Parts: sequence; structure tokens; C-alpha cells
Amino acid sequence: MTSLVRAPLRDQIRRVLLDGLVSGRWQPGERIVERRIAAELEVSQAPVREALRELESLRLIESTPNKGARVRAFTEADLREVYQVRAGLEETAAALALPSVDPEALAGHVTRLHEAARGGDTAGQVEHGVAFHREIVRSSGNRVLREVWESLGVEVWTHLSVRLFRVELHENAADHEPIVEAFRRRDPATPRMLRDHVLGHAAPLPPA
Repeated sequence: MTSLVRAPLRDQIRRVLLDGLVSGRWQPGERIVERRIAAELEVSQAPVREALRELESLRLIESTPNKGARVRAFTEADLREVYQVRAGLEETAAALALPSVDPEALAGHVTRLHEAARGGDTAGQVEHGVAFHREIVRSSGNRVLREVWESLGVEVWTHLSVRLFRVELHENAADHEPIVEAFRRRDPATPRMLRDHVLGHAAPLPPA
């Protein structure tokens, strides 16, 4: 593993740890050794500790006194709760963004979703699907809403839903095209449509 040389270190370390969770390097219940990560990345333990605290705030790991950090044993209920909160945020974002969002920017993300689907690129589908939703959140113009949405760790939870629960990805072009058309029409039903779309990510989980 290459050393990290550019600031901010905490953000880079956080990305390394997130990549490890997504790739399955660390399985649920497995310990993440702070000292070992610091040695691998050739950094002090302080920024590693900060990055681990951020992941704990995302409910991705849990820390126990004198035992260190472990990957949480994720449940379907965890996934459902994240998507319920995300759905509410995106419904609000869509209502705020309806007059100003650029439908062509959304259509561009859908095009890249098509390309990822044709190539069987699951990671690409997640990346471009999340970018589609991020465009709507950004277009809301509400900084607080965007920060809360980002704090959910949407990309990580989407990857984990696929890897751990084998949830079928709804991040595909066909699911997003009606939303693009609704934004083009400035359809007042768009926020509810987006909310239902996000809740569909949790299928086939039973409704809460």
C-alpha cells in the first residue's frame, strides 16, 4: 500500500478505510487495528483515530474501551433506516430543486449508468447512480440538507447493501429515466416519485 503524502490526511485515511469496508477487506465483527493501519500508510495514529471516529458516526464501525474498533454487524434494519432517512431528505431536495435543476445534467448521469450496465460494472452503477442523486441534492441550494445527506455515507451503504445482503441494485438507467422526464416537466409529483424510488433501494426488505 502506498504512503499518503497530501493533506488532509484524515480524509485520505477515511477513504482507504471505506474502500476496505466496501471491498470486504474487513468483514463484520472484524477488528480494525489502528496501529497497523498507521504503519501501512506511514502516518501517525492520530489521523487514523480521527478517521475511525468519523466512520463510527456513520454507524459503520463500533468502538469498545480497551478493545478498539470493529466493523459493525450490519442488519437489514440498519439498511432500511438509512434509506428511510435518505428518502425524506431527497424528497425535500427535489421539491427545492424542481425549478432550477438541470435535466440535461441528470440525463448525463443516466447515460453513464447505461454504459456501466452494459459493461457489467457494478461499482460504476453505484458511482453514477449516487452522482445522479447528488446532483439533485446539490441543486436544492440547501447547504444543511446537502451536508446531512452526505453524512449518511450513501455510496458506502449502497455498496454494502449489494455485497452483504445481495440486494438487487436499483441504481440503473431504467429506474432513473422517469425522474429525469419528471424534472423536465417540472412535475409537482417529482418529489414523491424520487422518495418512492429511493425507498425501492431497500427492496426486497419488508416495509417498516
